Amino acid sequence: MKHMRGRLALILTICTLLTLMVQGTATLAEGGAKWLKLAESFAYPSLDAHRDYYGWYTSIYGVTETLFRVADDLSIEPLLAENYEVSEDGKTWTFHLADARFSNGAPVTADMVARNLERLATLNERFAYLSDFTFTTDGDRTLVIETPGVYPTMLSDLTAPETAIMDLDGTSDFDGAPIGTGPFVVKSFEPEGTVEVEKNAAYWNGEVKLDGVTFYYMQDDDSKLMAMQAGEIDGYTSVTAAAKEIFSADPDTYTVTSIPATRLQFYVLNENRLDGAVRAAINLAVDCDALAAYLGGTVSPAVGPFSAAAPYGQVTKPAPDPDAARALLEEDGYVLNAGGVYEKDGAPLQVNICYYAARALDSIALLMQEQLGNIGIDAALTVQEDPDATYVATGDYDIALYCMIADKAGDPYYCIDALYRKNSKWALGGFPTEDSEALIDALQYETDVDQRAALANAVVQMTIDDNAFGYVGLFNKTTVTRKGVSGISENCPFDFYSVSAETEME
Repeated sequence: MKHMRGRLALILTICTLLTLMVQGTATLAEGGAKWLKLAESFAYPSLDAHRDYYGWYTSIYGVTETLFRVADDLSIEPLLAENYEVSEDGKTWTFHLADARFSNGAPVTADMVARNLERLATLNERFAYLSDFTFTTDGDRTLVIETPGVYPTMLSDLTAPETAIMDLDGTSDFDGAPIGTGPFVVKSFEPEGTVEVEKNAAYWNGEVKLDGVTFYYMQDDDSKLMAMQAGEIDGYTSVTAAAKEIFSADPDTYTVTSIPATRLQFYVLNENRLDGAVRAAINLAVDCDALAAYLGGTVSPAVGPFSAAAPYGQVTKPAPDPDAARALLEEDGYVLNAGGVYEKDGAPLQVNICYYAARALDSIALLMQEQLGNIGIDAALTVQEDPDATYVATGDYDIALYCMIADKAGDPYYCIDALYRKNSKWALGGFPTEDSEALIDALQYETDVDQRAALANAVVQMTIDDNAFGYVGLFNKTTVTRKGVSGISENCPFDFYSVSAETEME
């Protein structure tokens, strides 16, 4: 049976490649010299950007755009919105729209933008809160949004791909051919299958360099690797560590780009059970570079919860130093016993690392156990299937490993609120202070982007200086392209961007 499953998998892979060869040849003939072929791991039954998560893919396909977008450095920059102002009370946002047009030539008006956001509120429960906002217009290119209270994450929300602006009057088929403002228009759409887009000749924001793009739905990692090696696709994202090694070995053929993304591996040090010297020694013992190397390049070492490229990721932490860690323990009254473990008053220094076996946390737990053992700390491991119902809920841990998306859309508040608040599930670890809470309160209502970054950096630096948290790694976004292909958002940590007007192939 095992051999039969292997043969069936091989047959399916070969069939996929043959299909790609036929489709690729036809596409090149129809699309011209600059027709890119990419593989995507997900495909949906509809292209209606306002439903479910479908807007992620209309954004990836270059069909739809939003009022703002997140830049490669995680700053928020205007797109369909040219600029904005916020009232002194923080409840009224005025947006001045760019002179943008839909692919059918119709202008993007303030009324159309308001109707799009109102439609989103009714079709997508994750954006139902928009129904609490009041939308008014002042002419064709000024939109005013009034909120019941101060709402400083407005710009971040308006980068979400689900807030895409479509021509609601001109679109007759939202599922198969929505009319957007992006550099590409839908040429053909196969629900949960292949999607073809072609150049929007009337694109409002510059010349589109490609004639078109074909997106093949390919979930299997081996199929994508084989298709890339066979020359049937020109690139894809979410490259595995094994495939990355293969592509990296042939730099004349492939370009591999690997950057920290937004999913964070971290641990919490329980201040109620570990004193300051022990917590500091643990953080000096944990070598995040070594952990990342062991994980085969799938993660990048973290300094804080956010990418160092972000304005709100500007924090520092001490480099690993086992000798300094041992010195701290000895200054704290610990003495190394015959078994190589530090003890105080006859009690060995033992800590319990709690973790769950996902997102490589099991590997990290084992490596941390080894690194702590090297400085004389005896670490026991406790694995749980559901961390939120066990050690996170009870606070019964010395060290708690966890993984979460830290940055959802270019703003730090979501993560900071989830990790450091007095009422958060991690408060049982003992970190929150009056000072940190005051900074978070200020962040919650601050509307200035630069000030938000400064407040976020101050809070995160407090968690590092207090040795309350340890930041291990950010999972990488790894992209491979054939030589000469560039501009598929390979340097942006978010997965909902791909092709643009600047995407190029030689």
